[in-house]
Amino acid sequence: MLSLQSHHIADLYVWVDDLLPKQEKDRSKGGRPLLLSESETIIILVWNTLMLHQKNLKDIHRFMTTYLEKEFPKIPKYNAFLVRCHKITPLMFGILEILLNRKSPIIFMDSTMVPVCKLKRADSHKVAKKLAKFGKNHQGWHYGFKLHASISENKTLTAIALTPANMHDAQMMPHLVNEHTKIGIGDSHYGARVMGRYLWEKYGTVFIAPPHFTQKKKMATSFQNKLLSDRSKIEAVFDILKEHLHFVSTFPRSVFGYLVHYVRILLGYQIMALMG
Repeated sequence: MLSLQSHHIADLYVWVDDLLPKQEKDRSKGGRPLLLSESETIIILVWNTLMLHQKNLKDIHRFMTTYLEKEFPKIPKYNAFLVRCHKITPLMFGILEILLNRKSPIIFMDSTMVPVCKLKRADSHKVAKKLAKFGKNHQGWHYGFKLHASISENKTLTAIALTPANMHDAQMMPHLVNEHTKIGIGDSHYGARVMGRYLWEKYGTVFIAPPHFTQKKKMATSFQNKLLSDRSKIEAVFDILKEHLHFVSTFPRSVFGYLVHYVRILLGYQIMALMG
């Protein structure tokens, strides 16, 4: 992937500004003028996510006020900046949808747990209490959400879905494929016969998955085995999101705060992957 340099921020600004809906940029200005435009706010969030891997909005705002006063002379106070970030989140999500590589014929699918707190604190957690659930994988129990994602062969995101942690992977398969998907590769959870048959009839998609632990044998061609061996690509993407971009967080203090956090990191990753 491309190693970003300081001069890339101008290119990134122009690119993001061109992707924003025209009616948002051209809307009439009434009331108090904005200190930061939609494009500027998005660039600040994405740039700090990618360059500094900052974990929360407070760190981003602190960096702005310390080092970016020349570039942004009218930086709002933290509370106003927080409100601004919440307001432009739908725009960030819209840009992310535009950038998803939906026409990839071959995709790799998987899911990863996204805890909202440590397991021992689940009973006292209140911020996402109405949405977060308990879920279990090979690492044990988790409390929070689950990120379902599919990627192309060059590791760009093709589809995403965020659900409570107890959602089964096979149930989210229809959200990860479309009419352009010819082959879907995943772990044994994506070998569900009923769902696979349904998506074959709807999209003509073939799913390749390793044998379930209850199966003794499963025939596969050398090409299929090669695709299965490449499943590590999506595990690498999850590693970047969680270990380097700090996708898992306990800092947000509202459900919408979690949404801001997740969307800015997913958008940042997709931009970085496309630039590569």
